[in-house]
Amino acid sequence: MSKKFEITNDIRKLRFLADEMTQQQLAEKAGISRQTIIAIEGGKYNPSLELAFRIAHAFNVQIEEVFHYRVIESK
Repeated sequence: MSKKFEITNDIRKLRFLADEMTQQQLAEKAGISRQTIIAIEGGKYNPSLELAFRIAHAFNVQIEEVFHYRVIESK
């Protein structure tokens, strides 16, 4: 039995709920590039713990409301 780990996020949903915040606006609040936001939002890049907290802080929510971690067990 092997385990695979997956990190997903709700950045797109949170941007929509935050008055349709743009990726650029979020990037500026988190102190990173728009390209990094695109990669994280699309699941192509997992942020460092510090960056994950900065993104959560930009939305004024707990980190668990932005990022979700799950273990997938396969046989």
